[in-house]
Amino acid sequence: MRKIFINARFLTQPVTGVQRYAGELVRALDTLIFKGEIDPEKYSFILLAPRQIRHELDLKCMPVKTVGRLKGHLWEQVELPFYSRGGLLISLCNTGPLPKRRHLVTIHDAAVFGFPRAYSFAFRAWYRILLTGLGITADRVLTVSSFSKKELIKYCGISEKKLQVIYEGREHVFHADPDDTALKKYNLRDKRYVFAVSSMSRHKNFSAVVRAVELMGDGCDFDIVIAGGANPRIFLPAAPLTARVIHVGYVNDAELRALYEHAACFIYPSLYEGFGLPPLEAMACGCPVIVSDRASLPEVCGDAALYCDPHNPADIADKIKQLMND
Repeated sequence: MRKIFINARFLTQPVTGVQRYAGELVRALDTLIFKGEIDPEKYSFILLAPRQIRHELDLKCMPVKTVGRLKGHLWEQVELPFYSRGGLLISLCNTGPLPKRRHLVTIHDAAVFGFPRAYSFAFRAWYRILLTGLGITADRVLTVSSFSKKELIKYCGISEKKLQVIYEGREHVFHADPDDTALKKYNLRDKRYVFAVSSMSRHKNFSAVVRAVELMGDGCDFDIVIAGGANPRIFLPAAPLTARVIHVGYVNDAELRALYEHAACFIYPSLYEGFGLPPLEAMACGCPVIVSDRASLPEVCGDAALYCDPHNPADIADKIKQLMND
């Protein structure tokens, strides 16, 4: 029997796009085993996690085993190679143990190289070493777009033969039924709103949306609703605009689906993305989408989105007006 270990450090982290990817992929593998499409007599899948687990995946066939005493990068680099010895290790969230051989890793983007100002010096320095090192030591590197593949070749020197592009999906957005009570909860039942999902990181470029709405002045008769991330009010250029921005913070999957389905449009003016799950989630829910014309977004969204120049708030304002008036 072939042993396959999955690096489950992501179970100890807050859920962003990268952790969402890992969770959905693991659930899909578990379903394939349950249905008999993967033979459990030939392949043994075990998730290895640190002790500080925050959330569960409700798996039927794949056990989660907590190992070691350390946490974070130290656990991953020092203890995980020991506990995954004798088998293949799969790491799904950009990081993994450099000493490990027989290792398949997903690297979602090269943002620490391509958009360094979004990260602290220490974070940037460590991840540059880590991504470059994984490109050397891992047997195979998966990534999520042709854009990211080119960036990893350019910045990390990873061999093109070692890289494989596997696009992400959008099916997960339908796992939860929409919770329309979220509209009442956030006082949105009778309002038109532009929806955004943002971490407030610099490369997400939410401040450009705020400037665009400011340019619209009295012609802006809708709210901006933001889910996720830190409170965006620190980005607002002027106090009078605060009434138009509703920050709902973290929302669960059912609330997120309802917010997508009832939004007048969804906007994602990101400056750098390895893939970009939220625009696909919005489109799957029937919400028209405005995205930036940068990085992987034209590759992922194709002809199904309206594109804006993320560096030009006036252009963003024009695109919002075009959708809101159509």
